[in-house]
Amino acid sequence: MKLILLGAPGAGKGTQAEFISKRLNIPTISTGNMLRAAVQNGTPVGLRAKAFMDAGGLVPDEVIIGIVQERLAQPDCAGGYILDGVPRTIAQAQALEDAGISFDAVLSLEISDETIVERMSGRRSCPDCGATYHIASAPPKEQGRCDKCGAQLLQRGDDKPETVLSRLKVYHEQTEPLKDFYARRGILKPADNQDTIEETTKVVFAALGI
Repeated sequence: MKLILLGAPGAGKGTQAEFISKRLNIPTISTGNMLRAAVQNGTPVGLRAKAFMDAGGLVPDEVIIGIVQERLAQPDCAGGYILDGVPRTIAQAQALEDAGISFDAVLSLEISDETIVERMSGRRSCPDCGATYHIASAPPKEQGRCDKCGAQLLQRGDDKPETVLSRLKVYHEQTEPLKDFYARRGILKPADNQDTIEETTKVVFAALGI
């Protein structure tokens, strides 16, 4: 199965991608990882991307699509794959289509902005050992202290409510229109967020028929 995962930042795409990947035995391909690997391996497209990144600019769509094409041509993608992080815009979706890259389904994780703000702004992490917590769903034994090493827990900058709201605004403006784009092609599969990860996974599997 060739899949795209859509959803707002914090919707749980990475978590659900892991479960789908194990169930179908197909790789999850993240744009960030692809970019880093292409740059590290010094591929022609990777070198082009590096030039933009070194200059502090955004990597243009045609370079991103080139990197996706390189990655999808590798043997482990022959039986399918899960694409996470691309396309982010209608222009990228159109470019993938123009490059002959097709998909069997586009899974859209549906979740309210309020739930995402609550979920992300409650996250805390340990700067020393990297352990992660959530003040509501997975709190540390002692408030503000890491269970493992006792260090003071921190809130990452991109988990602060104002930053989360800003990221959500970008998602709604640039990425959410992809739902209509793929609905018109008859491959959009919405899955509503549930109270637990396990329940959400059941809904995701049902939406995909797996």
